[in-house]
Amino acid sequence: MIPLLTPRQARRPTAIALGSFDGLHRGHRRVIAAVTVAGAGVPTVVSFWPHPREVLYGEPRLRLDLPAEKLELLQPLGIEQLVLVPFDRQLAALDPEAFVDQVLVDQLGACQVAVGANFRFGAGRCGDARDLQALAAARGIAVSVLPMLSDSDERLSSSRIRRALSAGDIAEARRLLERPYRFSGVVERGRGLGRQLGWPTANLQVDGRKFLPMEGVYAALVQLDGAGSALPAVMNLGPQPTVDPTAPSAVEVHLLDRSLELVGRQLRVEPLALLRRQCRFDGLEALSAQIAADAARARRLCRERSDLGARVGVGEAPDDEGADSAQQQNS
Repeated sequence: MIPLLTPRQARRPTAIALGSFDGLHRGHRRVIAAVTVAGAGVPTVVSFWPHPREVLYGEPRLRLDLPAEKLELLQPLGIEQLVLVPFDRQLAALDPEAFVDQVLVDQLGACQVAVGANFRFGAGRCGDARDLQALAAARGIAVSVLPMLSDSDERLSSSRIRRALSAGDIAEARRLLERPYRFSGVVERGRGLGRQLGWPTANLQVDGRKFLPMEGVYAALVQLDGAGSALPAVMNLGPQPTVDPTAPSAVEVHLLDRSLELVGRQLRVEPLALLRRQCRFDGLEALSAQIAADAARARRLCRERSDLGARVGVGEAPDDEGADSAQQQNS
């Protein structure tokens, strides 16, 4: 795994792909490819943390990829280190020239930089890619400016991926990402409400900075502790309008045809498709019947993903394993 570093820890000189690269879609990968040429410096992705709008305007900015997740995605692209530059008001106040001198030259030892055509920097975002090229050239740094990419609909962007996830359109998010959308969480002990219904669930504590899809019930694949086969599951994302209308929104995963102790384990979840929106049922019996129907659909969808199964191995329950026991999962 490539390292996640501060500017002081970075190996120098650096060939820098500069930007947030949230989602690492094809447009981002094109910028990154420009700095992976041998001999140009240590291939490095440089981003800011936290997001500038969080610091300047107090706006929470959820990420498609958290820094630790991004490491796994960057390594196959030829990047050797991910550097997070701490963003604060002092950095935000730098004019473009001071930014180049203090950040790119002094902190990072840049010999090459690549950015997208929409790159902005400096106080009030007053500098653009052309300004960066001119300032960097005067300091002997080559800057590549890569054009924005579009498909038949519109420009490729992280915002489009977020819109797709917010609408529960997992297939569109996957198409734009050109890879599965995933998130991870550690299983916490729940109150046992799912077990009482006969559908025990693992309750995931997910990093609050992670962008999650629209609330609803999903077919999903789940990998345990980052290794092994992906297992079919049904996931509830959101509140519990029938069982406990006052409960906060949560991520609950029911592994299909598995009996496992999951408390304390890390689960990586890949939603496959939105099965339905959440709604309030007349009673627990009606809710349990609907969950059974959801589970049956989820099984079919997981089996249909033969292309994914060939790569990561969709787990199938042994014939004698049977249904979930009361000890499976955690609630």
